[in-house]
Amino acid sequence: MDNFGLKHCCGASLVAIMLVFGLPTCAAVKEAGPEGYRQALRTLQPGDTLRLQAGVYREGLPLHRLSGTADAPIVIEGPADGPAAVFLARAGHNTVSIVDARHVTVRNLELDGANLPVDGVKCEGHAAWAHHITLENLTIHGHGNNQQTVGISTKCPAWNWVIRDSRIVGAGTGIYLGNSDGSAPFVAGLIEHNLIVDTQGYNLQIKHQKPRPELPGMPDEPGTTIIRHNVFSKEHGEPGGPMARPNVLLGHWPLAGPGRDDYYQVYGNFFYDNPTEALFQGEGNIALHHNVFWNPHGDAVRIQPHNDVPKEIVAAYNTVLAKGAGRGAQPGRAGTAHANRGSQRGVRCITHRGNQGRQQRERIPRPSRGFSDQAVRTAGDIRPTAAAGPAESAQGRPRRFATLA
Repeated sequence: MDNFGLKHCCGASLVAIMLVFGLPTCAAVKEAGPEGYRQALRTLQPGDTLRLQAGVYREGLPLHRLSGTADAPIVIEGPADGPAAVFLARAGHNTVSIVDARHVTVRNLELDGANLPVDGVKCEGHAAWAHHITLENLTIHGHGNNQQTVGISTKCPAWNWVIRDSRIVGAGTGIYLGNSDGSAPFVAGLIEHNLIVDTQGYNLQIKHQKPRPELPGMPDEPGTTIIRHNVFSKEHGEPGGPMARPNVLLGHWPLAGPGRDDYYQVYGNFFYDNPTEALFQGEGNIALHHNVFWNPHGDAVRIQPHNDVPKEIVAAYNTVLAKGAGRGAQPGRAGTAHANRGSQRGVRCITHRGNQGRQQRERIPRPSRGFSDQAVRTAGDIRPTAAAGPAESAQGRPRRFATLA
C-alpha cells in the first residue's frame, strides 16, 4: 500500500472510531460580529468555540437546544480584555435565553438591560431543563426596571450550574434561582467570586423546592450547592417597606425524596449593609461558616421558617458586626436549628455588635459536620481591587472589582 493509501485508511479508521465513541470529530473555533453571530450560533457542535468580536449586539443570545458534552462543551465568549462584546436588551426578550441546553459556557460578555423589564440571563420557564451551564466573567447592569427584573434567573429544573467571576450592579434582583412555587429546583450549583451590589430586592435567592421531577441526568444522591467568596451588598437600592428583602435568602430542600439531605455550603463571603432586613436568611440544611457580616443598620443573620423550617444549621467561625442582632434562630415546630453545634474543641471567640450597640463576645465551637473538604478562607482573605483596572485572584483569574480572594 502506498503512502496515500495508508494515510487514507488510517484517517478513515480514526473518524470511524470517533463516531462510534461519540468523540468530537471537528471542534472548531469560529468568529463572528454583531451582523452574523445568530447564524453562527445555529451551527455550534460539541467542542466548538464561538468568539464574539467587540461591538454592540442587539438581537439577544438565544441558547436553545445547544448540546455540548462533558468533555467537549460549547463555549461562547467575548474578548477577555479591551473593548467588550455588549448585548443590549430589547423589549419582550430576555437577553441570554436558555432552553434545553447542556454543557455550555458563556463568558466575557457585558449585558446592558437599558432599564427594560427583561432579564439578563434566563433559563426560560417553558424549558424542560438546563444543566452544566457555566456563566463566567459577565458584567450585568441596567436591569433595575423593577424588583422582578433579574440579572440571572432560572425558571426550569437546573443542575450543575457554575456562576463565577461576574458583576451584577443595580438589578431589581441579582440572582434568582428556582420558581416562586418551588417547582423549578436548582441543584448542585457553584456560585463563587461574584460581586452583587445595590439590588432593589435580593442579591441572591435560591427558592425552596417541592419534590423533584424525574429527569435523565438530574442528581438523585445527596449533594451540595456551594456559595463562596462572593460580595453581597445592599448599601444602595433597598426600597424598604413591604418590598424589603435580605441580601441572601436560601429556601429549604425537598421535604421528601431526592434532595432532602442536600446541603448549602456558604463560606468565605462578605455580606454588607441592609437598611431594613437581615444580611442573610435561611432554612433547611445549611453550613454557614468563615463569612464576614457587617450591617451598620440592622440584623446580620436570621435562621427562621420561610416556606418550611430550619433543619440542620451549622453556624461557626463567622465574623459579625451588626447594629441589630448578630444572629437569631426561630426553629419552628417541625425542625430544630442547631446553631454552633459540635464539640468544644477549637473554640474561639468572635465579636459582634448587639442590639444595644455594645460589643458582645460570642463562643463559636468547631462544627462536627456539614463542611466540605475544600480549603476555606477567613476574613483575612478580603482583598479589594481597583475598579478601573484588572487584578488577578489567587487562581490567576482577572478581577475587575472588589471581592474575596
